[in-house]
Order: sequence, then C-alpha cells, then structure tokens
Amino acid sequence: MRLEQGQIWQQGEVFLRIVQLERLEVQYKSVTNIHTNEGTHHKATKKEFCRLIKGAKLLPAN
Repeated sequence: MRLEQGQIWQQGEVFLRIVQLERLEVQYKSVTNIHTNEGTHHKATKKEFCRLIKGAKLLPAN
C-alpha cells in the first residue's frame, strides 16, 4: 500500500486525513466527524504514521 496525499484512514472512531506527504514526513489531520472537518493537525515521520495506521481501514476516494 502506497501513501498518497488526500487519503483518509479510519482508526476506530478517529479519521486521519493525509494533508501533505513529503519524503520523510507526513502531515495529517485527525478528526472525529468526517463531515464537519474540524480537527487537529499533526506531523509525524512516515515510519511513525505507518505504525499509527496499522490495523486502520483505508476509506475509498470520493
């Protein structure tokens, strides 16, 4: 599975949307309600992000 900008992952009740994808860093937004789009921005290394989404479900693109 390749990470791409704009992907939305569901980890339990939380949705993680990749905002910006760089070579070694991922900036993502964590939201609880995908329709309101209110949440917090986070930065992580690709390795940390992959560990975070382990077991998460990739939602289909709209």
